[in-house]
Amino acid sequence: MGGVFGVVSKKDCVMDLYFGTDYHSHLGSSRGGMAVFSGNMFSGYIHNIENIQFRAKFESDLAEMSGNMGIGCISDTEAQPLTVCSHHGHYALTTVGRINNTDELVKKALERNNVHFLEMSRGEINPTELVAALIDQEETIKDGILNAQEAIDGSCTLLVLTHEGIYAARDRMGRTPLLVGKKEDSYCVSLESSALPNLGYSLEYELGPGEIVMLTPEGIVPLVPPRDEMKICAFLWVYYGYPASTYEGRNVEIMRYKCGQALARGDTRDVDAVAGVPDSGIAHALGYSNESGIPYSRPLVKYTPTWSRSFIPQEQSVRSLVAKMKLIPIPELIRDKRLLICDDSIVRGTQLGQTVALLHYFDAREVHVRPACPPLMFVCRYLNFSRSRSERDLITRRAIIEIEGREPSSLDDYCDPGTDEYHGMVECIRKKLEFTSLRFQKLEDMIDAIGLPACKVCTYCWNGRG
Repeated sequence: MGGVFGVVSKKDCVMDLYFGTDYHSHLGSSRGGMAVFSGNMFSGYIHNIENIQFRAKFESDLAEMSGNMGIGCISDTEAQPLTVCSHHGHYALTTVGRINNTDELVKKALERNNVHFLEMSRGEINPTELVAALIDQEETIKDGILNAQEAIDGSCTLLVLTHEGIYAARDRMGRTPLLVGKKEDSYCVSLESSALPNLGYSLEYELGPGEIVMLTPEGIVPLVPPRDEMKICAFLWVYYGYPASTYEGRNVEIMRYKCGQALARGDTRDVDAVAGVPDSGIAHALGYSNESGIPYSRPLVKYTPTWSRSFIPQEQSVRSLVAKMKLIPIPELIRDKRLLICDDSIVRGTQLGQTVALLHYFDAREVHVRPACPPLMFVCRYLNFSRSRSERDLITRRAIIEIEGREPSSLDDYCDPGTDEYHGMVECIRKKLEFTSLRFQKLEDMIDAIGLPACKVCTYCWNGRG
């Protein structure tokens, strides 16, 4: 996925930009970047942050940067922000989202005969460079952003830094949030609201789907009004978002707590303790514990100083190593205990399977698993939340193929918790991962925990309806 942050100020903005961008580090760990505008020139840096944290990597650059306007990003894919020179003049651009029709858009751009693209290391086109090409097809940056939003199959939230200010545009369906904060002499724009308070900003405005505004040190200039239809990603609340963040007025931590409460209702397992897989499973487990009256425990603790979120690395072997090394068991809280474990989700099953195997190794008597969302049936086509290259990576799909001997023509019955097919799939997963019991969250309970109308929330990865 990734995160973006920008600042416009009547004074130097570099430190706000530095810390505000860093507050998005939980959203990616491939590349980080900052670009600032000072006087009549842009300056910026892009670094590989796969093996070092953003703040440490960029600290030495701060002395070389100054300016009153800037944008930054944490990316799980490409190098950005990019600095562009076109008929619009000089500008810097950063994006977050996913482009599914890259080949089509590149082909159309190349047909103009005066466009070229620089390939990245794996022979791919930098998506942010493609967005810049789409913007440059129009007479104004505003119209260029609209052109990009309409042309892209997927999603694209973006910031464009010019000598006038920052264009901030939320993706067409509002799948990712974008918020504006305010303090004396400054405005910021951020994907995560949790980046605001420690920098002294208060939430001023939240962009609607497809909305475009211009931020200057003097204020917010509306350019394109929001659309009526919204499909914000539910997985932001379930896993991706930071607990202190709020989207569309719904806080992440509170949503997860409510998810845990919903999991507990009607669950009759007799266990000794409820625990959450750190970190995203903790709030779910607290909600379950308080609703059920079963004590909360911490049989696993996360070693936070050096280990990143384990979904981020490209290779499965590396993901497995991160998942294994970051969790440290407390044997005294595991031995001979009947444990109920809450986690945000089961994607491939590798990490949670390793975690449960670790609990069994330290002599847990039983391990019951309660994911906070329904079974994931489809790979996200909007935000790159999963590194799965194929839907056959998903443990649900592998279980279905094992049951049927082939890919079925329809997955509808497997998405419906009232069918025998659904329960057969869940039992197959339980056996594969050696859980004592397995019960997934119901889709309607997850939506209720978010608190938005179901029509405004994207549930594609659970039921194929985006």
